[in-house]
Amino acid sequence: MNIDVYTATGTKKGTATLPKALFEAPVNEGLMHQAVVRAQSNKRKSISSVKRRGDISGSTRKLFQQKGTGRARRGSVRSPILRGGSKSFGPSKLANYVKDMPKKMRRASLFSALSAQAKNGIILGLENYPDTIKTKDAAKLLEKMPVDIGRRILIVTSDAHPALTSSMKNIPGVTVIMAQYLNPLDILGSRHIVFLVDALKKTEEIFGGVEKKEEKAPAKKPAAKKTTTASK
Repeated sequence: MNIDVYTATGTKKGTATLPKALFEAPVNEGLMHQAVVRAQSNKRKSISSVKRRGDISGSTRKLFQQKGTGRARRGSVRSPILRGGSKSFGPSKLANYVKDMPKKMRRASLFSALSAQAKNGIILGLENYPDTIKTKDAAKLLEKMPVDIGRRILIVTSDAHPALTSSMKNIPGVTVIMAQYLNPLDILGSRHIVFLVDALKKTEEIFGGVEKKEEKAPAKKPAAKKTTTASK
């Protein structure tokens, strides 16, 4: 599968080939949904909290005697059924919403998300970007490219690119991330995805199982055995 590649000035230069292992994988909608729910749940923070009986300040003395009054039995003033008392079974800040997912499932959900967006034809390529920080030039670049300004646009870089990140920071809906931080939530939630050309190779190295070739040291020859002659 090929995508169009644009220069830093917004002119179309050529095409680039997407790695098959990443962008032509089987699309598993159930797995993608599970990965998105996991990402959203891990971002969730427990902010609602109520006071339990131990958090209420009040006396622990018995309000009146157990028998002889004709009334119901009554204990501490901090009881949840009294006004100003505690709350039974209320929310707590200690709630944990973190979900886990095996590595193979995370990788498969990422490949499914990339393949689904590649089939939708929303992935573009960018040859490079200069090291100058200027939001005006970044906005002109997006205007010349076939993207919807105002919708969510995801730009993927191979390594940290401070100039590109700072230039796109003040443009609404545009997010710049490195290839190693790709996730189904950002991919599926974006209207357009722009890969820098070198980011495609970086993504394939990180997630596609491309192993770096290591130079093997020459094997050492076994030491020759010393022959000793017996003295007569």
